[in-house]
Amino acid sequence: MTIQDVINHLEIFAPLHYAEDFDNTGLLVGDANTPLKGILVTLDTLEQVVDEAIEKQCNLIVSFHPIIFKGLKKITGKSYVERTVLKAIKHDIAIYAIHTALDNSFQGVNAMICDQLGLKNNQILIPQSGTIKKLTTFVPKNEAETLRQALFAVGAGGIGNYDCCSFNVEGTGTFQGNDQSNPTKGSRGSIHYEEETQISVTYAKHLEGIILKTLFETHSYEEVAYEIVTLENKNQHIGMGMAGELETAMDEESFLAFLKKQMKTSCIRHTTLLNKPIKKVAVLGGSGAFAIGAAKAAKADAFVTSDLKYHDFFSAENQIILCDIGHFESEQYTKNLLASYLTKKITNFAVVLSTTQTNPVKYF
Repeated sequence: MTIQDVINHLEIFAPLHYAEDFDNTGLLVGDANTPLKGILVTLDTLEQVVDEAIEKQCNLIVSFHPIIFKGLKKITGKSYVERTVLKAIKHDIAIYAIHTALDNSFQGVNAMICDQLGLKNNQILIPQSGTIKKLTTFVPKNEAETLRQALFAVGAGGIGNYDCCSFNVEGTGTFQGNDQSNPTKGSRGSIHYEEETQISVTYAKHLEGIILKTLFETHSYEEVAYEIVTLENKNQHIGMGMAGELETAMDEESFLAFLKKQMKTSCIRHTTLLNKPIKKVAVLGGSGAFAIGAAKAAKADAFVTSDLKYHDFFSAENQIILCDIGHFESEQYTKNLLASYLTKKITNFAVVLSTTQTNPVKYF
């Protein structure tokens, strides 16, 4: 098994197509073709984490946060980022970061927070746009079912909680091959009329490569006519944040105490209590000030996130309780999620959960 094999598993779980544009995800250090020795899973990659990887004989670090976020012009060891990268390279350790690809996954960072809080009926808070595409193609009528089933088998035709979805229209297609053509229907140089089925299927954008490969391999025509468009529909399974409901409503102080315990935080900064029960809760791991409006629009009673600035708290406007539990605290269970997933997928190599404490924030 190589490092690339591990990457393939990770990118099925959280495709990099859905990472935010500002982010730096994927393989940041190392050669993907290197044989795998072991995997260390961490929230942050620091020098101490590389030391731990060396000690535990792991040559791949799977990190939530990217150690290289902005471009490096020099690697001389003058910053903690440069020192970490230098040490990883020196010891032939690869570093892979998944970050906002996992943030946007329906079973990612925010799903872990929902699980810790026991939330039910969870939905994406800010669905990502531009993630659903539609393929339309034309195939001889007697081959339509074969092509449909082939496309369904690789993931086309999925819409929300439904699969094998398509729209089909029958009609007559015409074409005429030139002297260099090799038509599978009709004859070169003569116009041909073929009873065809127009097939339209939607698909998630990260599947485009395999879907087009399947189309070309299954279709009988020498030249396959097709078109692809990006839909405006929101993808209800990809996006930032989540909102769900507590099994039983709580009063505000009980909820804050519950939140503090479940998220293992020593401090919660929050807005004015409104003397209303807490039932619907929105969550967003990491810096979530940008989602306050979405949490209010979702009619959440509380919004759990981190890194709120002074003026962000005014945005509550007595409509919602904002709860800042700390950046590390909001994402701390992410490495457990990754380790659990990789352990199930890779049974013949060690998947080690890092024990290095990487939270840089301390409380007195």
